[in-house]
Amino acid sequence: MSTDIRILSPCGMLGYGFPEKSFMNGMSQEPHGIVVDAGSTDGGPHKLGAGVSIVSKRAVKKDLGIMIPAGLSSGIPIIIGSAGGSGARTHVNWTLEIIDELLEEMNLQASITVIWADFSQQDIRQAREEGRIVSLSPNIPPLTEEAIAATNSIVAQMGHEPIVEALRGGADIIVCGRAYDPSPFAAIGIYHGKDPGLSYHLGKILECGALCAEPGTTKDSILGTIGDGYFTVQSLNPDRTCSETSVAAHTFYEKEHPYILHGPGFTLDLELCRFEESSPGVVRVSGSRYLPAETYRIKLEGARQTAYRTFVVAGIRDPILLGKLEAVQELVRSQAKDYYRDIPESDYEIRFYNYGMNGVLGSQEPEAFRGHEVGVMFEVVARTQELASSICATVRSTFLHYGYEGRKSTAGNLAFPFAPSDIEFGPVYAFSMYHLMESRPDVFTIEQR
Repeated sequence: MSTDIRILSPCGMLGYGFPEKSFMNGMSQEPHGIVVDAGSTDGGPHKLGAGVSIVSKRAVKKDLGIMIPAGLSSGIPIIIGSAGGSGARTHVNWTLEIIDELLEEMNLQASITVIWADFSQQDIRQAREEGRIVSLSPNIPPLTEEAIAATNSIVAQMGHEPIVEALRGGADIIVCGRAYDPSPFAAIGIYHGKDPGLSYHLGKILECGALCAEPGTTKDSILGTIGDGYFTVQSLNPDRTCSETSVAAHTFYEKEHPYILHGPGFTLDLELCRFEESSPGVVRVSGSRYLPAETYRIKLEGARQTAYRTFVVAGIRDPILLGKLEAVQELVRSQAKDYYRDIPESDYEIRFYNYGMNGVLGSQEPEAFRGHEVGVMFEVVARTQELASSICATVRSTFLHYGYEGRKSTAGNLAFPFAPSDIEFGPVYAFSMYHLMESRPDVFTIEQR
C-alpha cells in the first residue's frame, strides 16, 4: 500500500500572510512539502517590466520566517513558485537575498536550488525564425522583431519537470523563476510517484491557499493529500471549512473552459471529476485526467515600456455637474487638445474614470447613475513624463474651473483629497509577449547554490 502524500500551502501568494496557528496545524500533519506560489500576471505587465515585486520585502520575509525554520526542522522541501512575483532574474535574486538574510539571522543553514526561467532576445528570435512561436489566443498578434527588440525581460512558465529534478537533488529550498502556478505543487506528488492528473488538479486548488474553503481567502493555509486514485482538501483553520461546492467551484476558477485546463506540455481534463465529502470538512476528489500534448509548449511572458503616466484623483459633489459629467469631460479633453495642438495626438492620451458612476464597467454599465457624489480619476499617458505631467496639469486646471452651463459657483469643480494633486506614476508597460513557444521541459537552467 503506497503512502499518501501531503502538501501544505501556507497562503495564496507569498507575502499575503497567513495565521501561524493554521500553518502549524498543517505541520502537525507531517506534510511531505511546503509549497507557495509567489507570482501572477493578474496585476498586469508593470511588475515584470519594472523588475519589482508584487508584495513588500517585509511581508515576504515575515512569511518565510515562519516557513523556513519549520521546513528545515522537519526535513521537508520548501518550494517557491514564480519568485518575486514575475519570476525573472531580478525577482529571483530579490527573493534569494531575503532567504539569505533570514538564514543568517536565524543561524540556519540550507541547501538552495534555483531554477531560472529567463530567456534572451536571441533565444526568442531563433525560436521565431524556426516557426516555434504561436500566439496564445486569436486576439494576440503574432510576435514581431520590433516587440522582441523592445523587450528586455522575458520569462517562460516552467512545468513540473525541472522542479522534480531539483527535488531529486535533495534541496532544502527550491526557488523557481516563473512557473505555471500549479506546477510546484504538482511536482511534489509526481516526485513521489502519484498520478499527474490528480497532482495537477490538486495544485490548481492549493496554489490559491484557502480560497477553496468557506469563507474563502488567499490569506490562510490549506492541506492537500494525494492518495491512489484520489486527493483530499481540508482547511487548517477551524473558522473555515471545505465543502463539495467550494472545492468544485474553485476548480472552475480562472479557466476559460469549464473542465479543460492547458498547461506546459499537457491538457488537464476534469470532465469526469467527482467531489465527495469523505468526512466533515474533508473533500475527496477523483477522476482528474492528465493528457500529454503532442507538442510541448511553454508560455512566454515579456513586457516593454510604452509610455509615462501622470494622474489626478478628485471628488465631485455638484449635482448640476454630475448630470452632465461625461459631456463636460469631453469638452475639457477637447480644450486641452486644442491648447496643445502643436503636439501630435499620437504622443498622448487623456482618460477619465468616474467611480460611483461607471468607473468599473464604463460604457457597459447597465445602471443609471443615482448617487450624490463621484470620485474622478483622470490620467494622461504620454511619450515622456514631462509631457504627461504638462498635459495632465492643463486638464486638471481646465476641469477645475470649467464654466459648464448652469454652474452657480465661482470656485472649483473638483475637491482634491491631498496636495499636490498631480501624481507622476512613471513608466507604463504593456505585455509584448504573451505567446506559446515549442520547447523541451529541460530548457530551464537548474543551479545549486
